[in-house]
Order: sequence, then structure tokens, then C-alpha cells
Amino acid sequence: MRRTEYDASQAAKRLKVPAAAFRWARHTGLIPDPDASSCQWSRAAVEALDADAIRAAMPSPPIGGGAAADRIADALGTPNVIGEKANVTAFVVRRFVDRGLLVDLSANPDGTLHHPDQVDQVCRREDLADLVAADTPLGPEQAAARLRVRRADFDHMVRLGWVRSPQSIEVRFGTSRAGAVDVALYTTASVDAVVPAHPEVDWEQLRAVEKGQRSPLASLRPAPAPA
Repeated sequence: MRRTEYDASQAAKRLKVPAAAFRWARHTGLIPDPDASSCQWSRAAVEALDADAIRAAMPSPPIGGGAAADRIADALGTPNVIGEKANVTAFVVRRFVDRGLLVDLSANPDGTLHHPDQVDQVCRREDLADLVAADTPLGPEQAAARLRVRRADFDHMVRLGWVRSPQSIEVRFGTSRAGAVDVALYTTASVDAVVPAHPEVDWEQLRAVEKGQRSPLASLRPAPAPA
């Protein structure tokens, strides 16, 4: 039975083009909106597409988030070195996707793929260093230290919805996964935004609370969700 409708992966296979190239062409408008449904093209629409033009729009293979992070680090003059803590990580690359600076061409939730030319374009931005600094990940302990509050106080900020984690990582203690825990990561910019966003808090008082004392934030309740 001949297929009459195609999703992105099926259409790419039909045209014999890489799936990432198809997604890039979709992003640039080279491929029109789906006509059969919100995510499917009719057979006629797929057969009308120019496969050579789709390939030409992405002449080089896509690069992964790690490789994109390495290019960004190189552009900043602080290259990532194997065996050492990375100066720019795939976490930052994902935040660039969230910002709309990069397009994720992967269908894999565990990783990203990017057009090399778009990555190079981002690397030429004059504000690249500021963007990377804003999107640098902080763990809960680091975030609390940056705000100069106790970890318990920061946990209340998370409970109250004042700061949200866009991603978590698995941290292992030892070699067994039985000892692994998920650690939430927060962008530096979102942590820095907490204080100016909540002038109702006496930050000097909060920072003076000693270990073992009840947090002034403990009695607060999250704001109700908008209707």
C-alpha cells in the first residue's frame, strides 16, 4: 500500500536526504508547512520538494551539542581541554536553543544536533561572553553560595517557584548507579534575577540567619497559578 502522508522522518527518507537537513530546511522555510495535518505532508507535497536544494542548504553534517560547546569555548579563547572541567558545556548550548539562538536538529531528547554554520554565526556574536556567562550552570549549593544564603533557604526559593531548573544531571557516588542522584542545574542569570525580582524580602536578614534556625521563607506559599 502506498503511503499518502509523511511525517518529517518519513519525508526525509522518501527524499533520500538526512533527517537533520530536512529539519533545517523546515526551519529556514525551504520546506512549506505540513498540508495533511499539523505534522504531516501529503504525498504530492513531498514529491514536489527539491531534494538537491535541501541537501545544499546543509552541505556539512550536523554537529552535536558537545562539539558546539567546544566551538563556542574556542571562540571565547578558553578552549575546553579533555580531562579538565569544560569552560562551555552542552548545558549552555541547550540554553542557546531555548533562547532561539540555535536550532536543535535532533529528534533525540538526550542530545542536540546543530547546523555548523549557525554555530559559527553564534560564535561571532559580540555578546557571546555575556550570553555564556548568563547560561553557565550552577548546582543548588553553588546557587546558594552565589546568593549568599544557606542551601535550605535556596530550597525554599525553588519551592516558591522563584527559580526553576531547566535541566538536571545524574551524579554518581562510586561506580554503581544505585548511588546515583539527579542534581538540578540553574542558569546563572536565573539565580541572579531572584534578588531584584523579590524586593519584599529582607535579604540582609535572610543572609544573617544562622545554621539550624528556621528560614524566614518557610512560612511563604507559592503564588497561585494564573487562571
